[in-house]
Amino acid sequence: MYKISLITGDGIGPELSESAVSVLNIIHDKLDLKFDITKLSAGDKALSETGKALPDETVSAIKNSDVCLKAPVGESAADVIVVLRRMLDLYANVRPAKSYPHMPALRDDIDMVIVRENTEDLYTGHEFSLGDAAVALRIISKKASTRIAKYAFETAKQRDSMRKVTCVHKSNVMRLTDGLFAKSCADVAKEYPDVIFEEMYVDACAMNLIRQPEQFDVIVTTNLFGDILSDESSQVVGGLGMAPAANIGDNFALFEPVHGAAFDIAGQNIANPSSFLLSIKMMLDWLGNKHNDSKCIEVGQKLESTIFNLVKTGVKTKDIGGDMGTVEFTKQITNNL
Repeated sequence: MYKISLITGDGIGPELSESAVSVLNIIHDKLDLKFDITKLSAGDKALSETGKALPDETVSAIKNSDVCLKAPVGESAADVIVVLRRMLDLYANVRPAKSYPHMPALRDDIDMVIVRENTEDLYTGHEFSLGDAAVALRIISKKASTRIAKYAFETAKQRDSMRKVTCVHKSNVMRLTDGLFAKSCADVAKEYPDVIFEEMYVDACAMNLIRQPEQFDVIVTTNLFGDILSDESSQVVGGLGMAPAANIGDNFALFEPVHGAAFDIAGQNIANPSSFLLSIKMMLDWLGNKHNDSKCIEVGQKLESTIFNLVKTGVKTKDIGGDMGTVEFTKQITNNL
């Protein structure tokens, strides 16, 4: 039995969490893959109730679990997810972008993954005032750059795709920091002669994500660039509603939807839970690979194909132009599973 810690979040987070629990319960009861789920508080509500966006008891429960699912949280997101990424050394932020039927994607053959370094860059938060100027320190290390490059190449090897890694940087301007990142990726590429390797400046990549998104397979990049490009790639395939994400380290992982808490539609039973459910698929893949559990991988594939087949029929939630509520959409998923 796998112990899952579930941060229920803010805004639409609790609704999506109920959707996730419904799917996990069906998997537990009908597909014979056992879970023990512990619901946890973190985010804006936790901050108002306890004075901490990430309470100590939540951290303790996460550390005692096998894996973590996190629903979106509100304005205190940086005090939750950024802290957890660094605390648990979840150095790889993995964000797939894939075309699904009846979604407003630019093309129907897009299938890429952005692998983003998750622990350094400007997101370390080292900022200070210097006279009338504000200064931020951008930290890029060889160690972090090398291990994220290796993760990207291993990802490309495992994908049923063109087996290509695109290293995205801006070394023509940031010659030391991005120069180090680019060189680290190029050095790792020599260890993978069977994987195509290319480099691209971040502005060119942003353009080509619109112009030729089908040409990308695995993009590896730094923290800030990865944050921006992964939102763009999600929109290229139709929006954040179908965009899952993983935060992966050597010994632990956390899975979440890319989108935010969407307070404007909270409590209305109209939010699309697909991104969170696809995050469960990523979680099952990770558990299966980590524990050599083929049942996890099989169930994950079944979950994704169930979502794919449902949206292929034109079924959508109200927030993306359909006529189905969150609960009803989830019921369709659980019935089909």
